[in-house]
Formats: sequence, C-alpha cells, structure tokens
Amino acid sequence: MKKILAFAMASAMVLSLAACGGGTSTSSSKSSAPATSGTQDSSSSSAAPSGSFTTVEAGKLHMSTNAEFPPYEMLDDAGNPIGIDVEVAAAIANKLGLELVVDDMGFDAALLAVQNGQSDIAMAGITVSEDRLAKMDFTDSYATGVQVVIVKEGSDVTMDNLGEKMIGTQMGTTGYIYASDTPDNGGYGEDHVIGYETGAVAVQALVSGQVDAVIIDNLPAQSYVEANAAAGLTILEGTWVEEDYAIALQKGNTELMAAVNGALNELKADGTFQGIVDKYITAD
Repeated sequence: MKKILAFAMASAMVLSLAACGGGTSTSSSKSSAPATSGTQDSSSSSAAPSGSFTTVEAGKLHMSTNAEFPPYEMLDDAGNPIGIDVEVAAAIANKLGLELVVDDMGFDAALLAVQNGQSDIAMAGITVSEDRLAKMDFTDSYATGVQVVIVKEGSDVTMDNLGEKMIGTQMGTTGYIYASDTPDNGGYGEDHVIGYETGAVAVQALVSGQVDAVIIDNLPAQSYVEANAAAGLTILEGTWVEEDYAIALQKGNTELMAAVNGALNELKADGTFQGIVDKYITAD
C-alpha cells in the first residue's frame, strides 16, 4: 500500500523534469549562517516589491541545504555545492542584488536553520507537507518530485508487498515520515523502516543486504542505481509518492517571501530556470 499526496498546482508552475542561465558567484560553508540581521533595499532588483526585506546577513542570501540529493544539490570534486537548487538560488540572489552563501549541513539541520532564522531560505528538494507548513512558509512550487523504490535485481519486492519488507530511507524526509507512519494512515509502521543519515547510506544498506528496498526521489534514485551498477540495483515500475518541491522560508517573513517568489517567477518566465534544469537533466 502506498500513500499518494494530491497537491494542486497551476500549470504555469509545473516543471517538466524529463527534458544556461547566468548566475552570481556562490560561496559555501559547512556551518550554519550567522544569526545577524540586515536590510536590503528591494529597489535594487526588478523582482523585489516596493519596501524592504530582511536577510540574516546584510547583502547576502544564506541558503541551507543538504548536498546529498543529485541533481538538485551535490558536491563537485573540490567539495563545493552544485546542482539545480544551488544555481536557482544563485539566480534568485542575483535578481535581489545579494550574494548567495550556501550552508551545507544535514537535512534536518537545513530545515531547522530556516525555522530558527539562521538561514534565509532552505532548498534541498524539500516537499510541502502539512507538518512543514505549520513550521515554515513555502514559495510557489518550482518542481514536481516523484518518489520511487529501489531494489536489487531479481528481488521479490513489489509495490504491493513493501509493508512486509525492511525499507531504508533518509531520516527527516517525507519518504521516512510517510513510510514509518501507521498502516491506518497509509504507512508500514516504524518496525519496517530504518532511517539513515543520507540517501547514499540507505542505498549502501540495500547493497549490503541490511534492507530490502530504499524509498527515495526518482532523480537521485537514478544516480544511485548508476553509481552502484555492479551491485545490480533497479527501480520498481510505478510511483510511490508524487509531491511538490518549494523553497522554505522562516514563518512570517512576508517581505522576503514576496521578493523570492517574484524572482523565482521571473526566472521561469525568461527561460533561465529551464536552462538550469536542462544543464543537469537531459531527455533520453
């Protein structure tokens, strides 16, 4: 039994991920952003509304992320965060007249950083859920995420018998939350789910036989299957969950929300957004 979330989204907001915009320079940090405040005059950006918005550090836009989610965010050979979310955030910062600072940390920490005002935005393939809406505000959706199930080739695991197996997921993700929920709520129960620090660790647990399947988003799943070709992994046919990705902000920062949403929609309209996606995702 799988849980399907029905999120309504206007057609203009839907991003086709089956298918190079310019951006600012991006610096990165392994620690959370300093909790200082500054005000940026929005008149410097065509995307920002009249008035002002507040960021945790004057002149900068701090983005918390977990760079373990290719192609949205990952580390290059030099250890710098790259990916769709990183380049989109850089383009948003550029429109707002700010310098992007990427703070790479654990997934749960990235969400807490924006909740606590230590970062301005969080982008890490973050899906919108009722629980998260109670703690954070979200921009318009910028992509549709599809969660799938990875198994070993020849496995007897199916979408219908997942509840009888041991499942690996990344801690803090909606995959973990939904799968570990009670059967009455569409989950499989905590006894059937193991949460790991990253998706990569969950996949290694599958390779080593510690779990029977891994639930994770489709694009990272494809990357992990390719990276572990010798282990003979495959993705089950069908969708486990489909949901929206959006940018998370601290609750109540309406001025920054308006500015970020305005910049995001401009990037969609002028083709920059799709250009970034096409750089990382090519049609087969």
